[in-house]
Amino acid sequence: MMEEIKSSQQAIEMEDKYGAHNYHPLPAVLAKGDGVFLWDVEGKKYYDFLSSYSAVNQGHSHPRILETLKKQAETLTLTSRAFYNNILGPFEKYVSEYFGFDKVLAMNSGAEAVESALKIARKWAYEKNGISPNAGKIIVAEQNFHGRTTTILSFSSDDTAKNHFGPYTPGFVKIPYNDSDALEKILQGEDNIVGFLVEPIQGEAGVYRPDNDYMKKCKEICKKHNVLFIADEIQTGIARTGSLLAVCGDCTCQGHCEKQSTYVEPDILILGKALSGGFYPVSAVLANDPIMEVLTPGTHGSTFGGNPLGTAVAVTALDVVKDEKLAQNARKLGELFRERMQKFIEKSDLVTLVRGKGLLNAIVINDSEDSSTAWDICMALKENGLLAKPTHGNIIRFAPPLVITEEQINECCDIIEKTITEFKKK
Repeated sequence: MMEEIKSSQQAIEMEDKYGAHNYHPLPAVLAKGDGVFLWDVEGKKYYDFLSSYSAVNQGHSHPRILETLKKQAETLTLTSRAFYNNILGPFEKYVSEYFGFDKVLAMNSGAEAVESALKIARKWAYEKNGISPNAGKIIVAEQNFHGRTTTILSFSSDDTAKNHFGPYTPGFVKIPYNDSDALEKILQGEDNIVGFLVEPIQGEAGVYRPDNDYMKKCKEICKKHNVLFIADEIQTGIARTGSLLAVCGDCTCQGHCEKQSTYVEPDILILGKALSGGFYPVSAVLANDPIMEVLTPGTHGSTFGGNPLGTAVAVTALDVVKDEKLAQNARKLGELFRERMQKFIEKSDLVTLVRGKGLLNAIVINDSEDSSTAWDICMALKENGLLAKPTHGNIIRFAPPLVITEEQINECCDIIEKTITEFKKK
């Protein structure tokens, strides 16, 4: 029987003793979530401004998703792909039509979806694009974050994630982010290029938003050179940036995605996190038939990928995004948040910049990356009832659930401004 946790300190000490030390959590021991709020073991209430790295865009414990989880769990949870089940086909039809692709491959984690996309891209290049087997190279952007599996960290720029895990997987070429000329140059000078894997906004790197025409230029260059444009929307997708996908650009859709002129269609789209609203690990790779058909029986698989429980939950999670117009809410409140932060920055010596899109935003703290200032500010925010985490030392990312209201976002801005105004560097 599992031991009952009665205090935050007890939980922290237990994790420290029995768990691998692969994370450095903020010392908030959470026990309950509802909408935009979290409560710790002692009952203190917080605004969640991380959303489990954008996995709970629909808010914690959304009642519609919870009801689907309960109903499906009482009926059928797992069959493996050795057999058909009555949920996977409808899920595949729904998701393919929802995002506008011919086919979808259902997987579990985000990193697993990235790995799957890399496999699909290479197999397509060898079988359909005349590249010799085992010679294919994939272009990636500097400061990327696509996961921490051995292959993915092989092209990571994060030394902490990468060091002492070699030998590394070859076949990747790194170029600067937000530099379409660098992409053109590498495609003119290198042979055997399979595709370009890129985040439309680099979230983990500190919410770096590229030029508005960067995605469009990259897609055009990839098309000209007959290589695949692969968009990793695991963190930016599913309404987070104020559009259904970040590759939708500055669209003005008022309901579901209308694929306006600002939309840049990836050849391969990678999704995860909010695909299940935080209830169950579900990820997906989407592509059209000429690409996806390279997968044949035995070439790829996952025991849990496409399981009835996860896929049923994902359909409801996507319904919630559409029905509650969460992309539109993120668009409106994201503008409000950045406007308030910008006004605050103009009278603050401690914050130098706010950037982002929709409700994926960050502020840059006026200190070095190796300082503790951003961490200390997050600790002060915690004491004032708001949870956020620093990234890359001096950057604080702010990403609340997309169900947040205008009244709540203003209250959170009050907390952030008050905390920073009263903060004293150690």
